[in-house]
Amino acid sequence: MNTLKYLKMLKNEIHSTVMATLDEKGLPVTRVVDIMLADEKGIYFITAKGKEFYRQLNENNFIALSGVTEGESSINKKAISIRGRVECIGSQRLDEVFSENKYMAEIYKSEESRSALEVFRLYEGEGEFFDLSSKPIFRESFVIGKGQIKEHNTYSINNNCVGCSMCVPKCPQSCIDTGSLPYKIKSENCLHCGNCYEVCKFNAVERL
Repeated sequence: MNTLKYLKMLKNEIHSTVMATLDEKGLPVTRVVDIMLADEKGIYFITAKGKEFYRQLNENNFIALSGVTEGESSINKKAISIRGRVECIGSQRLDEVFSENKYMAEIYKSEESRSALEVFRLYEGEGEFFDLSSKPIFRESFVIGKGQIKEHNTYSINNNCVGCSMCVPKCPQSCIDTGSLPYKIKSENCLHCGNCYEVCKFNAVERL
C-alpha cells in the first residue's frame, strides 16, 4: 500500500482540493482547501478560527476531499479522494506550514495576523488513488492511520457465472478476466459503472 506516496502527491502535485463538511442543518458544504503538509501521520491544512469551516471541523471531526492534478489533458492526470477524521492541533507546525508554502506569507504578512490560524490534521481514514492516464485506468485503495477500506458500490462475480460473456463487451475498461469460471472483475481497473450488473441474466454479478 502506497499511503505515504499518495499523501505526498496530494500535497506536492495536487495541493488544492475540494473539501466537504456538514453545516448545522446536516447539508454538505464544499470549499477549496490547500494541503499544507503531509507525512506518515496524515495530511495537514489550516483555517482561521473565525470561519464557519473551523466550527464545522470541530463539531463533526469528519471530512471528505478530492483533488486532481492540473491540466486539461488526460496525460499524467491523477486524482485522489479521501474520507476521514480530523483533529485540531492548534498552532503546532504552523511555522512549518509557512516555511513550506511561501505564498501564505503574502496572505498573512504578520505574526499578529497568523494568530487567527490553526492547523488541522486528517489522521484516520480511507482513500482512493486514480491514474487516469493509464490504459486501462488504474485505481488503488489506501488507509490512513487506523482507517479501514470499505468498498463502495463495487462489483464482483459469483459462482452463478456460466461464462456467457455478455458482460465482456459492456465493460469500458476490458477488465473482466475470462480465463476461468467464475469470471473475475479486476478491481484495480473497474470504473464501478455497473454495466456488467445490468446485463447479467444469471444474477452472477453482485453489487457490494
